[in-house]
Amino acid sequence: MKTKILLIQPSPYAPNGEVIKKKRLHFVGLSLPLIAALTPEQYDVELIYETIESIPWETDAAIIGISSMGHGVHRTIDIAKRFKSLGKTVVLGGYMVSLLPEEGLKYADAVFVGDVEDAWPTFLSDYEKGAISPIYKMPLINYAPPLPRYELIAYKKIGQFLPVQAGRGCVNTCSFCSVASLYESRYYRRPVEEVMRDVREVKRLGFNQFLLLDDNIFSDRTYTIALCRALEPLKMTWLTQCTVTIGDDPELLRIIRQSGCIALSFGLESISQSSLDSMEKSWARVSDYERLITAVRDAGIQVSTEMVVGADGDTLESIKATADFIMDMKIVVPRFYILTPIPGTVFFHQMQAESRLYNQNIYTYNGAEAVHVPKNMTPEELTEAYWSLYKTVFSYKSILYRTIFQKCFWRQPLQSLFYLGINLYYRHQIHNGITPNII
Repeated sequence: MKTKILLIQPSPYAPNGEVIKKKRLHFVGLSLPLIAALTPEQYDVELIYETIESIPWETDAAIIGISSMGHGVHRTIDIAKRFKSLGKTVVLGGYMVSLLPEEGLKYADAVFVGDVEDAWPTFLSDYEKGAISPIYKMPLINYAPPLPRYELIAYKKIGQFLPVQAGRGCVNTCSFCSVASLYESRYYRRPVEEVMRDVREVKRLGFNQFLLLDDNIFSDRTYTIALCRALEPLKMTWLTQCTVTIGDDPELLRIIRQSGCIALSFGLESISQSSLDSMEKSWARVSDYERLITAVRDAGIQVSTEMVVGADGDTLESIKATADFIMDMKIVVPRFYILTPIPGTVFFHQMQAESRLYNQNIYTYNGAEAVHVPKNMTPEELTEAYWSLYKTVFSYKSILYRTIFQKCFWRQPLQSLFYLGINLYYRHQIHNGITPNII
């Protein structure tokens, strides 16, 4: 009889203490189907996404693998404790555990630091021998992951996208970023044909859209063009994230759009240049944002953004002005977070050294409540300004202006209606005190 493994992606707690649930998980992660693909055939693997499924507490699985995430770490711990009490072998992975492995070991038999391609098979071999190690840290040597087991998630209540990854890591060193802390300016890229293997499998399973999970796929222009040329004949649509500087390359934008790209997400972070400078992101220039975003949209590609509030250059006035920026630029799907000193990052150590950690309990950090002392306001004022910003940006007037009343509406009406639906759902979450898109 095969040994069973249960892999779980937890869902965070809502402010009322209940686990956040959705009818559909529109953007599903890649880690669980990838780990399943790394698992030898003598094991049975079940994947659970708690946002849309119930955890089978009575499972006969011997090994319970749980992914950790910053906003859901409380839930991760509670799940780990319960399965440990049931006598299961519990292992934890994900970036929170990778940054704080000793903390993870308080609740698990083993933790995985960083990439799992080599570490997971090693752990299973040790498990069979009855001699697992507490920490598995095996950095990538050759980034050549197997084909993810997409068939394990294709039947679930997910959206129209399956995840694909062409590269991992990032060359930038933003002080607040967990990716920068883990990869230390390293970026690993897969050959185009390996990426296409995964894209073709996504299409074979009946999905005509995919999400390219890379942090900055377009950092290599030659590679980008080769990948886009390979994608174009498939007639699929896709979206990803990259730096906004892509707007300075109209030819590349044209090639990307022709390959099926419908939206790009940019980590703009702030409309305050001094805030960007304080976050080690001085290579981004606020003065260029309007020109670059306009160029991307003029190329037929929609724009989504992620921004943080609470950096050293932010004021209550600049946070309010951020709402005007989002409206003026008609950002179709904006997202915001309070700048949070994630343990293990440069920003965390900076706040610690300056005695500016307002909240010492790292397990309560959720990106929606100030936990450090900003320079130009109190933590309470920052939290209030954050939620006020979200409510302003997701007013009905703003939503309609940014999604329906755009010149691209008549070119892509169904796509615009999709974004309208996302905005209305985000509005619902915001008015329930839940930060959108954290799961």
